Amino acid sequence: MQRYRRQRNFGCRIHDQYSYFGMRTLVLENEKLRLSLLLDKGGEIFECLYKPLDLDLIWLSENGVQNPMDYLSTSADPTAAFIDYYPGGWQEVLPNGGPTASYLGAQYGQHGEVAHMPWDYDIIKDTPEEIEVKLSVRTKKIPFHVSKTFILTSGSSQIQVKEQLKNLGTTNLHYMWGHHLVFGKPFALPGSNIGLPNGVEIITESKDSEVAAPGRIVRGETYYWPQADTEDGSLDLSILPERDTRSDIIYLTNFGQNGWYTLENLNLYLGVKVEWDSTQFPYLWYWQEFGGTKTYPWYGRHYNVGLEPFSSYPTHGLEEAIRNGSAAEIAPCEIKSFWMKLTPYIPKPKT
Repeated sequence: MQRYRRQRNFGCRIHDQYSYFGMRTLVLENEKLRLSLLLDKGGEIFECLYKPLDLDLIWLSENGVQNPMDYLSTSADPTAAFIDYYPGGWQEVLPNGGPTASYLGAQYGQHGEVAHMPWDYDIIKDTPEEIEVKLSVRTKKIPFHVSKTFILTSGSSQIQVKEQLKNLGTTNLHYMWGHHLVFGKPFALPGSNIGLPNGVEIITESKDSEVAAPGRIVRGETYYWPQADTEDGSLDLSILPERDTRSDIIYLTNFGQNGWYTLENLNLYLGVKVEWDSTQFPYLWYWQEFGGTKTYPWYGRHYNVGLEPFSSYPTHGLEEAIRNGSAAEIAPCEIKSFWMKLTPYIPKPKT
């Protein structure tokens, strides 16, 4: 790394000498996008700004960005260790998704290890036409090495992400791997709509689930997007409802080889398309918080949706994913590759 490499204020550019709330911060930008990442906190993305509208696509919580070194949680709760420092945004989740889980003698808290670990980075390409930065981390509790490369091209509003997961151990290992990507104000609002491929299946929570409070959907059933049953009729899940609506957590699957979804706010004339390798991540978690939760940690303050590509389900942790057969597995020295793209766009007018 050159501390005083050539700088510029046009085309694609990288800013890597920044600190935000005392954490190393990496900023990638071009004419249309600015992406800000906290290197000292999981490579967490807390800004994805679409410059033509000066509008951030991803959601920030009321607590906002926090440095975990500035505040010692008053609870030993392994869920609070993630939630108390959660700013919204976009996190990497590995090797556990959801609440605490135990695997091969190791105890994992909410959403695993990597979301709070400091990541290293290397600048692979730095030209006005294209930038490419590679982040990497080595986990502590399980012998994994993860690398994540971001690519941004001049004049394009698309973010490309390419990842690799390597098993450094000598035994086969299970894992849950995902992208905790959450949208909210000022972009995702009541009336915004979600688009998915034809034939996507909806998996609901079990009827006796204690992980999430009962919402609107009849649980223990499988449906086809976007319709699901309620106690008194049916529900179109593709339209975001009004504030204070009861929310659900559901799991979407049957995407084929290349998964995708769109989220559009037609009042703002803005949409975002997310594409990913659904051979590696065959599930999309659809987490909802519409302001109906009046208890910890939301207290009715938030309106947001998570549309999160994942290797496995449900949000009950790795032990449950192993039981239901959805946990991914990697052999010694094996490398698993994954790609993902996020693209803001201007929706076509409805006719």
